[in-house]
Amino acid sequence: MKLLRVGTAGAERPALLDAEGTLRDLSGLVDDIDGALLADGAALGRVRAAAEAGELPALDAAGLRIGPPLGRIGKIVCIGLNYHDHARETGAEPPAEPVVFFKAPDTVVGPHDTVLVPRGSVKTDWEVELAVVIGRTARYLESAEEALAHVAGYTVAHDVSEREFQIERGGTWDKGKNCETFNPLGPWLVTADEIADPQALPLRLWVNGELKQDGSTADQIFPVAEVVRYVSQFMTLYPGDVINTGTPAGVAMGQPEPKPYLRAGDVVELEIEGLGRQRQELKSA
Repeated sequence: MKLLRVGTAGAERPALLDAEGTLRDLSGLVDDIDGALLADGAALGRVRAAAEAGELPALDAAGLRIGPPLGRIGKIVCIGLNYHDHARETGAEPPAEPVVFFKAPDTVVGPHDTVLVPRGSVKTDWEVELAVVIGRTARYLESAEEALAHVAGYTVAHDVSEREFQIERGGTWDKGKNCETFNPLGPWLVTADEIADPQALPLRLWVNGELKQDGSTADQIFPVAEVVRYVSQFMTLYPGDVINTGTPAGVAMGQPEPKPYLRAGDVVELEIEGLGRQRQELKSA
């Protein structure tokens, strides 16, 4: 299923995109698309049955904002330097273990919402990423198979980053990762049963119409299953938690001088095959 949330920011309602591309209203069946729903197999079954029976009312998509596909996110765990080609372009050695950092849930906006360039920023960068959404509480998982069984679905994340704040201002990466609007998410949460192999997903990003990133999750250093298993050794993952799994080569930081960092007025578009497409215009904070 392709689950999503539509409406004004803070007042989104649950919806489903059916096989014919028609937007369907889920508000008569569920309160929201969130961890509570993803952990409730019976509720998901009712949604699936209603969709297959054609019982869900259609929504007029014209002018309707698409919000983040997941509400009440608990935490966003991010994996850095997780593609071989991205590590090469930044001059870093491939890490021996996953590099873990966090983004606050309040960085999340909809897939077509405005992204704000922070005040004083000179190195705002782009990163298309596969985001994993957890569907079952995960603690000390032991195998890849067990890890994937705890995944509810997948979506597109834009891990916007301010490289000066991240790297040159001391401390950890957090200052460059948690500026407002720095995690557009969506458009859809695609349930795991629709993704046969999370390691075979092409992902791309354009800036002002120019292709900048063109990679595949096949190039990940630590595949999705290992990332979920590994993270569960250090923290409990709950339904509705998100893991951003890293970005392929092509970010501004990895390009020759003068590096083409983002400015107000730029337009970024990104997509992952089967998971949908985002578009953001940048404005000054």
